[in-house]
Amino acid sequence: MKALPVVALIGQTNVGKSSLFNRITRSRAAIVAREEGTTRDSVQKRVEFDGSSFLLIDTAGLKKPTDEFESSIQDQIDDAVNNADLILFTTDSTKYLDQKDQNLIRVALKSKKPVLLLANKSDLRDSLSVDEFSRTGIRQVFKVSAEHNIGIDEVLREIVSNLPVVSSSFIEPDVKIALIGRPNVGKSSLFNTLANKQQAIVANLSGTTRDINRVSIKYNGKTIEILDTAGVRKKGKQEVGIEKFSALRTLSAIEESDICLLMIDATEPHNAFDQNLAGQIKDAGKGLVFVLSKWDLVDAEMTDNILRELHEDFNFAPFAPVIFTSSMTGKNVTKLLELAEQIMENRKREIKTNELNKVLLEATSKHPPAGLKNTMPKLRYCVQTDVNPPWFVIHGSNLKLLHWSYKRYLERTFREHFEFSGTPIEFSFRERDDKK
Repeated sequence: MKALPVVALIGQTNVGKSSLFNRITRSRAAIVAREEGTTRDSVQKRVEFDGSSFLLIDTAGLKKPTDEFESSIQDQIDDAVNNADLILFTTDSTKYLDQKDQNLIRVALKSKKPVLLLANKSDLRDSLSVDEFSRTGIRQVFKVSAEHNIGIDEVLREIVSNLPVVSSSFIEPDVKIALIGRPNVGKSSLFNTLANKQQAIVANLSGTTRDINRVSIKYNGKTIEILDTAGVRKKGKQEVGIEKFSALRTLSAIEESDICLLMIDATEPHNAFDQNLAGQIKDAGKGLVFVLSKWDLVDAEMTDNILRELHEDFNFAPFAPVIFTSSMTGKNVTKLLELAEQIMENRKREIKTNELNKVLLEATSKHPPAGLKNTMPKLRYCVQTDVNPPWFVIHGSNLKLLHWSYKRYLERTFREHFEFSGTPIEFSFRERDDKK
């Protein structure tokens, strides 16, 4: 999977950026309100259109900073402009451009990135003509309406046509591994040990790595690309804009990777934010390994306590193996590559349909699903539709009555019969109309 290009929505407050974000991503991920300055942080989501993918970022609206926090938001907009591959400058088509708009347009054009102007709210009667916005120096102007889905497909086609093209000589690695975790848990040290060279800066200060460092290595005849990301903190503890944008790059690395090594300092207790990161990795369908760093600093009793607490606090990802490492001694570092190789095989594993249905029949016979008094779910047959991660579709009737606990039971049963350690597996349930 290649790195996702980044597209940034910028503009003043209350011009409809969040509405456009929701329309383009077909989601409700950004908060939409009439009050100015509702978006206080960047929101990002993957977008797929015509076979291409990109990461769309909705930034906070441009306004005069009144405090340090507002100032950091403006820094974030600057970082979005500097780091994006394409910029969507958004304005209200019912209002003439003012000096703030012109200043922001100047910054966008100065970046030398492709810039599209989106004149939103074009469905309103007092919407200005395209000529009014063509004087800005931005060549591509689109009159759109987030509310009524006007002009959105045209904008998406233009975005896709301007995305960076990956060279045909590019060789896709066999496995992509991302090092994920809070600051100062040893990601860069592990990265350097794996790469066997001092490519990333290693320091005792938190947050040394600001972007994604990459290195490709050969292991057992396979090409493995390793991504070292900036440490992610809780939103309230993120500092100036560059760190907030680094967090977005980390989320992009999760999307790009096949397997994520979630690094946790073995000398410090893990917390709810580590659980949140593990949840994001699982929801993205990526392979997951818990890597306990600095093992040389803990004793056997501490190791037992850590394993017990991990089992309790990360019970939503029981498939993820745990490995203790030490970059100082090199302990178990090579085993990480062996483990990643095995997980990648599991992610690409294909199960024959007759084997799947044998296990499904065994599961339903042993423990039939519960339903209503006269209506019971019936699971008729199962097929595998995808790999990386493995995806299974179960056909049947009254499947809406299936309780979440029964779906978890099915997953446990499948895992008992087939080797899927280290990777999530996905299930879809398709209703069959018996009347047809």
